[in-house]
Amino acid sequence: MRILQYYVRSVPNDTPRQRPLERFWPYAELPEQPTEQELAALDPDLQEALFGARPRPFSITLVFPELDVPGFSRALDIARASAEFRETGSGAAHRYRARFWSSDATHLRDLFEIVGGADATEVLIDDRPVPYARNLWLPLVWFLIPR
Repeated sequence: MRILQYYVRSVPNDTPRQRPLERFWPYAELPEQPTEQELAALDPDLQEALFGARPRPFSITLVFPELDVPGFSRALDIARASAEFRETGSGAAHRYRARFWSSDATHLRDLFEIVGGADATEVLIDDRPVPYARNLWLPLVWFLIPR
């Protein structure tokens, strides 16, 4: 048979000397609504799930890592001038993401000529990977370039 022992400790009945502040100090005061920059940085699928599908024009997005190719600084300048430009990740997972509307076919082609030779470059149609995006969709967009 096991005997249980109880220990009684006296609890001090001290009243606090100060009243605690109403704010919670270690926590940042964040706004209730996200900023425009935070909304722009959301993943397109998450943005669609949260806010519903927004109507926008047809787009082609190039996603590429930092490449050791001639003219890469020019490629970044072209990407930064695109309709939407974003940098994501860090280290080996760092990617540049440039979205172009069909009216920017010339700039899209100029960027693709620099970064398109790398296997790590992704071509997204309306933010989605589509079969034959590189071999079919891009040449179709090249037809939009006036001669």
